[in-house]
Amino acid sequence: MSVVNQYKFYGVDNSTSGLALTMFGSGNPLVSETYVIKSIKVTSASTPTVIVINNAITAIKTGTLTADTTLELLTQPLIVEGGNTLTVQSSNTGSFDVAVSYLNIKKEITT
Repeated sequence: MSVVNQYKFYGVDNSTSGLALTMFGSGNPLVSETYVIKSIKVTSASTPTVIVINNAITAIKTGTLTADTTLELLTQPLIVEGGNTLTVQSSNTGSFDVAVSYLNIKKEITT
């Protein structure tokens, strides 16, 4: 079996819910995968506080952002292991975009 690691990009455009965004959807990364997050950029039309939660642990909590700017949240890579969830949440319901660049490392499963 050949295992291929892939660099990927995922973005959420114009979320105005103020609710936590599950960045990769339910059940991702898969148990057989690990995501190495290289970049999380947020852009907001308002002035939210942004919280990044990795496996129910607050990994990043910003101060109040400046409206109409883009901010890189990571200074070091963030690891999301398979079966865990990465969420990003804004403290208000203004227009809010999130862009994530990551490496998807697929683990070879032997039987």
